[in-house]
Amino acid sequence: MNEIGFRKYMCLLCGCVYDEAKGWPEAGIAVGTRWGDVPPAWRCPECVGPKEDFELVEL
Repeated sequence: MNEIGFRKYMCLLCGCVYDEAKGWPEAGIAVGTRWGDVPPAWRCPECVGPKEDFELVEL
């Protein structure tokens, strides 16, 4: 895992990456928000794909 155990998740539809350390403030997700705490109805900011279409990125 990267610093402080934060993980990254990638949208399988468009390749957009959600980084827990950075959150996605523009989409209403605060910095440091863990993937499990992202609301189930959240959509990819790039392609509007569902949260279910994101997978953990192993580095």
